[in-house]
Amino acid sequence: MQNTLDSLYWRYAVKKFDSSKTLEEEKLEKLKTAFNLTATSYGLQPIKLLVLQNRELQQELVRHSYGQRQVADASHLLVLCIEQNIDQQYIESYFKKVQAVRGTPGEVLDPFKKSLIDSFSSKTDSEIQTWATHQAYLAMGNLLTVCAVEQIDSCPMEGFDPVSYNKVLNLEPRGLHAVLVLPVGYRAADDMFASFKKVRRDLEKSVLTIGPDTLP
Repeated sequence: MQNTLDSLYWRYAVKKFDSSKTLEEEKLEKLKTAFNLTATSYGLQPIKLLVLQNRELQQELVRHSYGQRQVADASHLLVLCIEQNIDQQYIESYFKKVQAVRGTPGEVLDPFKKSLIDSFSSKTDSEIQTWATHQAYLAMGNLLTVCAVEQIDSCPMEGFDPVSYNKVLNLEPRGLHAVLVLPVGYRAADDMFASFKKVRRDLEKSVLTIGPDTLP
């Protein structure tokens, strides 16, 4: 297996998928698990992954994705969503899970639980949605790396109409809102973008290092 950096050099934002190829179930399960293992703020996981493998729906979503064919031709379409109701009940449910998994006494968890409930109750819906969306981006980055390591082609997308996605995929009744899209599968043999060299800033212009002998 390639090392991680080789895998990241290998990956690119696929412009044309081979619609005849289907992602193996084993690899799909790895993506689901990687999503679930993504680090999120406070561990609250205010995100959910919708895995779509339905050619009819994928085709319908193309017109809500600025005509990007990757949505229809990919083996699967991953839609990263945020939870719409991050309230006291949601937070309490998380801490019940912590107790069940770790056996941590309630009296140990209660101060942190109360702090989170108080903090979120003081936020506006817009502030909570912005926070949750940031967590979806963390998950997207994690998925892209796993895709590269597993030799799964992908194309991260912000260019779509979330409201239309919510309607087509019936997300609102589930308390969800689409924020990011990730078609996954295998690149087409004639996707010319596969051979393009990566264009990145020089490392010394991209990374700032402050050491013991360096002034900030």
